[in-house]
Amino acid sequence: MSKFPYDEFDLSGVRTYPLASRKSKATAADFGRPYAKGSGVHAWLDGLPNMLGAADLRAVASAILQARARGGGIIWGFGGHVIKTGLAPVLIDLAERGFVSAFATNGAGIIHDFEIALAGATSEDVDEALGPGQFGMAEETGRLLNKAINDGAAADLGLGQSVGAYLAAAQPPFAHLSIAAAAARLGLPLTAHVALGTDIIHMHPDASGSAIGAASLRDFRYFTSNVARLDGGVYLNCGSAVVLPEVFLKAVALARNQGVPLTGLITVNMDFMRLYRPQTNVVVRPPKGTGGKGYSLVGHHEIMIPLLAAALIEGSAR
Repeated sequence: MSKFPYDEFDLSGVRTYPLASRKSKATAADFGRPYAKGSGVHAWLDGLPNMLGAADLRAVASAILQARARGGGIIWGFGGHVIKTGLAPVLIDLAERGFVSAFATNGAGIIHDFEIALAGATSEDVDEALGPGQFGMAEETGRLLNKAINDGAAADLGLGQSVGAYLAAAQPPFAHLSIAAAAARLGLPLTAHVALGTDIIHMHPDASGSAIGAASLRDFRYFTSNVARLDGGVYLNCGSAVVLPEVFLKAVALARNQGVPLTGLITVNMDFMRLYRPQTNVVVRPPKGTGGKGYSLVGHHEIMIPLLAAALIEGSAR
């Protein structure tokens, strides 16, 4: 084995090129602009750098605006954390402005939305309630929400539709803050996709597996019909790490099985971190081969969703 010496590499023949001839990924033209006091949200949005996350935010807003303009369809999927962070009024406002074709949620989303409608409050302290055996045992949540589902299933309604119908009839004091109530009022589909045993209402004696299962399966078929209408449309998954990404992928598979191309499909995942299922089953796989694109907007819901909503409202006012 030969031993290498201490020998400095000869740099005299290094080849260079003019900086101006290089393709650069960051240019001054794409830089952000400082905010001018009093210039408003529109100017602030326009002043964001045209790169990375800010560019993706612009692209998503543009895709939603275009879908709205041509009737391409916009489905908002949301998990329970979106409700717990106080964003129902933002999503309801977007629905009233025509930026929602349908809503989809999981079991937690339905529960938090229902509790907000009834009491104007939700999200118990699990650590505090678990020890004394009180976790998930709010009487009205268990009894009334299961009643809404049981009655709706008996009337051949979907689970989300059942809850919306119940709230529309009962008119609880905070119904104006409920997405389910708003969906019923506006005539928008709300589908709820439930895994049995994952939700607090399943611990109550009024829970019916046959009602929950039948209503949620019906919602899956409603949801698949909605997804099949997303040619030139947008699907957003906000804060569901497992259930909605899996349900969305199966809905896409069924649509493709029936020859629906989903041309130009735009998919968006919004959460405060990138996780496997949303990234794979929402952002990467569904738009592949459609001529569309998937986006991942990373950040806290309570900041990112109002920011996107502001971009949509400002964009539609032009």
